[in-house]
Amino acid sequence: METLGVARKDSVVTVTINQPNKKNAIDSSMWSGLTEIFREIAGNSSDRVVVITGAGGEFCSGADLSGRGDSNARSEIHHLAAMRRVNDACIALQRLPQPTIAKVRGVAVGAGCNLALGCDLVAASQTARFSEIFARRGLSLDFGGSWVLPRRVGLHRAKELAFFAEIIGASDAYEMGLVNRVLADGEIDQFVDDWARKLAAGPPIALAQTKRLLNNSFNVTLEEALDDEAAAQTINFSTSDTAEAMRAFIEKREPKFTGR
Repeated sequence: METLGVARKDSVVTVTINQPNKKNAIDSSMWSGLTEIFREIAGNSSDRVVVITGAGGEFCSGADLSGRGDSNARSEIHHLAAMRRVNDACIALQRLPQPTIAKVRGVAVGAGCNLALGCDLVAASQTARFSEIFARRGLSLDFGGSWVLPRRVGLHRAKELAFFAEIIGASDAYEMGLVNRVLADGEIDQFVDDWARKLAAGPPIALAQTKRLLNNSFNVTLEEALDDEAAAQTINFSTSDTAEAMRAFIEKREPKFTGR
């Protein structure tokens, strides 16, 4: 799709939302496109890291609501069906076994905010602005905002962000724990490239299992978490990557992981 770009380099996949004339608002077909892209990446062992960003100096202004406020207009798709497409994209993002990085310039609001927060890591430029803007549009949270936001900032702060729908600058977002890093606009590309390169050089199977364990951590008891960790380590010890890491340690060199 012209509105969604996919570029691959050195095992890093960059997904670019490309609708700058609408500040990268995502329409119904684009949600379906994102779902297909994420599912394809999930099954590609050559893809080790996913970077999500937006074109034209903006990340994403959320869902494209053009015409939704016109009671006389007939939408090409029912609201419930449209939300299923949004939900499918959210689930496909969360199911990615690879580490995901949101590279945020400009606005990340509404579903665009939760698209960023749904990534494993968020790097923001000083121009970034975040908002759970739904209440200003007469809407409630979507794209997993009710799930991811309390996990990022805690329940009471999540309610504050959702109820008041204020626009938060990058430095405040960092203080709240919404983002991992804030960088000068001219530095963010290199920083994310470095992060992605380091992750791409890591052990894919072990990183995928660590991601799964952390994502499940709020839903299991300590005993269940320990059982899951034991199962994950058993899998790791059966891989050639763990053997390679042990050899590299003894030989005092950097390991070369193959994902096997």
